[in-house]
Amino acid sequence: MPTEKVKKLIYDYIVVGTGPAGAVMAKTLSDDKKTSVLVLEAGERKDRDRPIRDSTFAPELEESFFPQYFWQGEGVPQIGVDDRSFEWTTGRLAGGGSSINGEQYVRPTADVLSQWERLLGPVWSPEQALRHFKRLEHYNGETTNKNAHGYHGPIDIRQAPSQPTRMAGKLVSAIEKATGFNEILDYNDPKTPLGPFTRWQLYQQPSGRRVSSSTALLSSGIATPNGFGVNGRQLRIFFKTTVLRILFNGQQAIGIEFLKEGKYQRAYANKKVILSAGINSPQILMLSGIGPAQQLNEAGIPVIVDNPNVGNRLKNHTLNFATFSTNPNDPPLPAGDPSALYTGGAFLPDPTPGSNHNRRAVQLIGIGGQDTLTIAILYLKPKSRGDIRIQSNDPLQIVLADEAFLSDPRDLETLKSIYRTYIIQIAAELEAIDPAYRLLSPTVDVINDDEQLERFIQETFDHNHHQQSFLRMAPRRKGGVVNSRGEVHGVKGLVVADASLVPYTVDGNTSAAAYLIGFTIAQQLLGNKLSTRRDRFEE
Repeated sequence: MPTEKVKKLIYDYIVVGTGPAGAVMAKTLSDDKKTSVLVLEAGERKDRDRPIRDSTFAPELEESFFPQYFWQGEGVPQIGVDDRSFEWTTGRLAGGGSSINGEQYVRPTADVLSQWERLLGPVWSPEQALRHFKRLEHYNGETTNKNAHGYHGPIDIRQAPSQPTRMAGKLVSAIEKATGFNEILDYNDPKTPLGPFTRWQLYQQPSGRRVSSSTALLSSGIATPNGFGVNGRQLRIFFKTTVLRILFNGQQAIGIEFLKEGKYQRAYANKKVILSAGINSPQILMLSGIGPAQQLNEAGIPVIVDNPNVGNRLKNHTLNFATFSTNPNDPPLPAGDPSALYTGGAFLPDPTPGSNHNRRAVQLIGIGGQDTLTIAILYLKPKSRGDIRIQSNDPLQIVLADEAFLSDPRDLETLKSIYRTYIIQIAAELEAIDPAYRLLSPTVDVINDDEQLERFIQETFDHNHHQQSFLRMAPRRKGGVVNSRGEVHGVKGLVVADASLVPYTVDGNTSAAAYLIGFTIAQQLLGNKLSTRRDRFEE
């Protein structure tokens, strides 16, 4: 293990962040006991705190943004949604966003991964992705395609609940009748990406306890609670450590500057510096001299690589709602399984005329309450693009994050179509199944009035934490910041691996894509030859 001296910390690899990509990267690289890895985490290890380990706190965490678990900040006012601003944050603790998210495990579909493959090569193909997901998963659930899942990986996935409620059954039946898509058992089976379902796949142990990248990949068998590798593993995790910038020798990344518990330090990497800091990754790049030259010059930062793509192409899924009254005799969740969290859901195509009706573009999440059933509506193929800009050369000053929600008018038109095609028909079918279920918000009159519906969408629009694509993995001429191996264009020794790399928007939650990105890039760093043969999804 390298000697930890204040002025000379030297490791083979330095990884910034312990979210899904960073943790899988740290664990995979340090599996070789000859390889030393330093991991820098801004927050603390909070795995044993009840709000983190107890899955029933997940909805409250996503609404309250407790300062002991989250970065604190806001994005810029959003013109497309009445100049409201939304939180700009993620988890500031071991596990990053995986420790505070809604626990939904949703892989990108083969349609999206085929786009990645055409841009980046067979390493990112649907077939290769499936192999990697199977190596990462420990699936606890049902499926009609056993070959779609892994059963011996480090990340527990629970299909929940084991016995769906009447409320979930009625919702799924209504969606079936309203859309023509039959109920599916396993939305992560590449053969069944579309349809309604009563059971979500969640990052949970069989007991229902939350599973994060910290508990799954940096647990007691990997590292001690205070961050020392065990069983000969040359792994060191620094908690309460805020990264300031990357150190360069010419165009070669050689290390990192950081504050550890308020004290300035440096560490050096013999092989690679790896950024897995999620929404904070572009700020670190720009503070280090990689980004739009004009912006860097204005901030007084010496330019190492002029790349206007850094922080550009920011995308996020939209989030809206529809609320129904319910039958008081229908519990939203099984009495013995509050960790199931959700009351059914669906993945559906874009209902807009002329769109591809065979591709996933809409996510519906049933959220049952005491007297209401709310459907969260996520549009997964937004056209709007925002950006992330630094304000100055002060590494502790928050960025200006403009997510540009609904800035492309096509997004608003699609949302209106979702309400008019899906929600209004689901409402009619649900009321026919049980008259106690009636659409409360928006009302049918609002949906049928174009001006009122637009106002409702804008006024009730909410924020998602599915930011992606702002450090795009692509050739530079196609908006890229890194290549297919995660290597930053224009420099050596610097890799990015997190959801910021997503080249084409994922059609589901982003954590699964982050695990995939981290694991795939780690395998390439180790020189492992990734299979490019085209297996069938079934055996």
